[in-house]
Amino acid sequence: MVDLRQNPYFLSEEDIKWVEETIDGMSAEEKVGQLFFQLTASHDEEYLKELMEKYHLGGCRYNPAPGKAIQEQNRKLQKYAKVPLFIACNTEAGGDGACADGTMIGSGVKIAATDKEEYAFALGKMANEEAAAIGCNMAFAPVSDILYNWENTEVVSRAFGGDAERVARMSAAYLEGAHTIDGFACAAKHFPGNGQDFRDAHLSNNVNYFDVEEWDKTYGMVYKTLIDKGLDAIMGGHIMLPEYAKAINPDLKDEDMMPATLSHEIMTVLLREKLGFNGMVVTDASHMVAMTDRMSRKEMLPKSINSGCDMFLFFNDPDEDFNTMLDAYKNGLIGEERMREALTRILGLKAHLGLHKKAKEDLVPQPETADAVLGKEEHKEMQKTISNDCITLVKYKDKDVLPLTPERYKRIMIVHVKGAENGMSALMKLMGAGGGNPAEALKQRLCDKGFDAFIYESPLDQMKKKIEAGEKPDVNLYFAGKNAIADFVKDMDLVITLCDVSGGRPSFGLSKGGGEIPWYVFEVPVVAIGCGQPTMLADIPQVRTYINTYDSKDTTFDALVEDLMEGEDAFKGIDPIDSFCGLFDARL
Repeated sequence: MVDLRQNPYFLSEEDIKWVEETIDGMSAEEKVGQLFFQLTASHDEEYLKELMEKYHLGGCRYNPAPGKAIQEQNRKLQKYAKVPLFIACNTEAGGDGACADGTMIGSGVKIAATDKEEYAFALGKMANEEAAAIGCNMAFAPVSDILYNWENTEVVSRAFGGDAERVARMSAAYLEGAHTIDGFACAAKHFPGNGQDFRDAHLSNNVNYFDVEEWDKTYGMVYKTLIDKGLDAIMGGHIMLPEYAKAINPDLKDEDMMPATLSHEIMTVLLREKLGFNGMVVTDASHMVAMTDRMSRKEMLPKSINSGCDMFLFFNDPDEDFNTMLDAYKNGLIGEERMREALTRILGLKAHLGLHKKAKEDLVPQPETADAVLGKEEHKEMQKTISNDCITLVKYKDKDVLPLTPERYKRIMIVHVKGAENGMSALMKLMGAGGGNPAEALKQRLCDKGFDAFIYESPLDQMKKKIEAGEKPDVNLYFAGKNAIADFVKDMDLVITLCDVSGGRPSFGLSKGGGEIPWYVFEVPVVAIGCGQPTMLADIPQVRTYINTYDSKDTTFDALVEDLMEGEDAFKGIDPIDSFCGLFDARL
């Protein structure tokens, strides 16, 4: 059973007594409710009251909203909770993961590019100070994955790069920063480690292919580092670890291989027994295909608990999932010993956070706390500092291109390359959500510095404009954009190819001879900039100068323009991944 006197709980005898007596006093329904983390769908008080009084939830996540709205929601949730509630947020890159008006500090890959642990510490401290100010008490962070496969879009920007030792240092620094906040916990993710499979676990299976020795040296080392430093909780990923699972259980057949969240070998034998993790485990979201494609949902819910997960992330249908887990407990499929073990970890962590000692009205800070903390100037300054130190000159073959000055390159064409649109991005566009236009932001900054910058308009965009104006364009897609090289380059001194791709691959439109693809790198100076996913050299390997900024925040673009104008030595960032994507031709 669980030793609540040990890491990460360190409970007193009085605290342990509260845990044990609270479990003893629970009904079957209350016990089962504690196993669930639910995603709230509304801030309506009656709805939130029903969640707590009908389903007795152990924890909640929520959709983005302004801080004051989240704070008020959290106050209502704790008001109706019989046992104080975990309220979690995704503060892996900043307080904006807790609420819409929180401060984005910097993504994992951006901070890794500085190679400064103090920035990871600041991220953990500042992001979760904002989260705590609105009543959250747990971060689903740090992202402790290691990027080994450049085609993995799920964690390419979220992880602290591709070096296991750096990931361990940065993750531990984040944890230390978060632990400066009283009553706040971290759930590192995604055990046993994402970053190898090119597939996204939200959409398909995901496999970690390392054998026992290699996993122990890398992912295992990262998690052991965090465990030894008092990691409160772990989020189990829907990630298969077949070589390790077979080493633990040689009788395991390939067709019976499960993601970690459904694997006793990984969640109990490896995590609990070998790594010695005594804290709480929560599954990743249960709607992800890498979990749902292995068995029926009715089988999946109790199996996740029996495999070693203590909490289950998100109902599908609340009544159906709750009753499935309740039936599994009542009929003995989830045994009494396993139920008590899970509850002891859940309530033990709540006691470690001191939630049981607070009055209901004190579990969520007062509104003025959010006013004082959200968007603090200190946090904004940290974002600016990280932006100044992260920008990475990855490839520089034409040594005379930099610096950029109006005297050398008066007229600059900016080619805005975007990612392929998926269902979610299309929906966000329809709803009017999303950030600004980074090409326009860069253009304005360059013009402010005395350049004559303009944004390239593709032949396809020109045709669309004519169609929208009621004209019938003369369409010849094969020859669209094809003309004399001299005519193409005569109106520009330099081209900036701005790759604004947050996931997947860039989309170059239909033009075969236009400017979207920088085929003209030997005709006119070209500087390519990745302001999202840092793996654009795979698709434009011909560029001679390539820079990663990791995002397009105002502070980042301010620093970018300054670096471009100062020259090669101004770029402070180190490449935290293999931005050449392991491709021979990308280095040419």
